[in-house]
Amino acid sequence: MAEISLQNVNKVYQEGEFTTTALKELSLSVEKGEFIAIIGPSGSGKSTFLSIAGALLKATSGQVIIDGVDIASISEKELSKVRLSKIGFILQTSNLLPYLPVIDQLLVVKKMAGKVVTADRDFAQELLNDIGLGNKMKKYPHQLSGGERQRTAIARAFMNNPSIILADEPTANLDTKRAHEVVSLIAKEVKARHKAAIMVTHDERMLSYCDRVYRMEDGILTEE
Repeated sequence: MAEISLQNVNKVYQEGEFTTTALKELSLSVEKGEFIAIIGPSGSGKSTFLSIAGALLKATSGQVIIDGVDIASISEKELSKVRLSKIGFILQTSNLLPYLPVIDQLLVVKKMAGKVVTADRDFAQELLNDIGLGNKMKKYPHQLSGGERQRTAIARAFMNNPSIILADEPTANLDTKRAHEVVSLIAKEVKARHKAAIMVTHDERMLSYCDRVYRMEDGILTEE
């Protein structure tokens, strides 16, 4: 069964007498261990799609099923739980907290969900070792390179052991070498940890790491 499935999703914005259709009859399913990319020009609907897939925005119509639950039919409180426990976000900027060392950047996610136990600390260390930051756990964001900050953000996205990873232009602020490092790392972790992952990107050099590529234009999604 797909970890995330969108079926006939539409998103329509109404402003006075003007109607804008951001997504049109969009359908997409992603299985565990699958890493897919969505490319397309600015304004094509990619951000709207990611917001709906990430339970940040409700679709006008259609189904959005995450880990077997149709999130269109649940309360705001339950949606907040889905975002925290089922979805890991990797954004354009690492959004690290400047006053926390690397290991605590990960543990803060567990604090939001409850209390931190020894197993959480062990898992955070495992993730950081896995992505090559085992020797940087006590460092602060200002002591890291841009690539290291983005790698910390990747580890943080996996910290709650979510079903789904959503990456929004994760290489936007990186040079070519670091961009390849970051996307190959996401792909490796997705496979190793059996996550369903979707990356929205303008960077077509990164598509070789993905299992499938889709193009978004004017709110319509088609497979490349």
